[in-house]
Amino acid sequence: MRYQPTTEEIAFYRENGFVVLNDFLSPAELEYWRSVTEEAVAQRLASTADRPWHEALNNQQDPDAYYAQVFTQCIKLADTHAGMRELMLDPRLGELAGTLAGVEGIRIWHDQALFKPPFGNPTAWHLDNPYWSFYSRDAISLWVALDDATLANGCLWYLPGSHKTARTDNTGIGHNMADLFKLYPEWRQIEPVACPCAAGTAVLHNGLTAHGAGANMTNRPRRAMTCAYMPDGATFNGQQNVLPPDYFASLQIGDVLNDDRINPLIWKRS
Repeated sequence: MRYQPTTEEIAFYRENGFVVLNDFLSPAELEYWRSVTEEAVAQRLASTADRPWHEALNNQQDPDAYYAQVFTQCIKLADTHAGMRELMLDPRLGELAGTLAGVEGIRIWHDQALFKPPFGNPTAWHLDNPYWSFYSRDAISLWVALDDATLANGCLWYLPGSHKTARTDNTGIGHNMADLFKLYPEWRQIEPVACPCAAGTAVLHNGLTAHGAGANMTNRPRRAMTCAYMPDGATFNGQQNVLPPDYFASLQIGDVLNDDRINPLIWKRS
């Protein structure tokens, strides 16, 4: 695993709000990530008991709904699958995220498998961090391609530099690709950048960087395993998102989110 970014990659990330790390996984590591993710997703979809309370398994409930055809989404697989827990708690991932973000410590917010189905719908432009239970200009997400991500099957697109002027205003991932520009009309002037990449590549982006993905125009899925990270010391903003109901009920706005059972600290700067 290539988890130590170069000086040039760090500078690119901080300027543009995203970076592509080629050759992130070796061929053997890629095969292991694929097998673990496939097994964890299959287990989750097959077992009602293992599904987190918050998870909307949209494609299981209404396979014809628009969002169900954007991607199959399984959240917090590390909570229910030992192999995924091993992958996600790897401190090297925390070091990579923390180094790019320039923070002192990294906690997991949640992991998430995202499988865009064959002939799947596009993913509308959106921001990540406004959905979550904390606000931070240093939040960061890891997206690992388990298949080649191409212009044909729905690779990621970014608006470079949008993280610098983003607010906590956001839109849902709905039918209209451009809804986000109703909130940020000035971003229409930014030239979008596509990030096609080979399987085993990692793409990391700031939680406030605008991004989306095209439709999958192929007859094969486009699989990715992702993880969202919270800088250590982040505080509760009043939103529940993926927080368990009992923990959510115990919090007041401004409380530090530092429960290691729920948001494990996987890396701290020495």
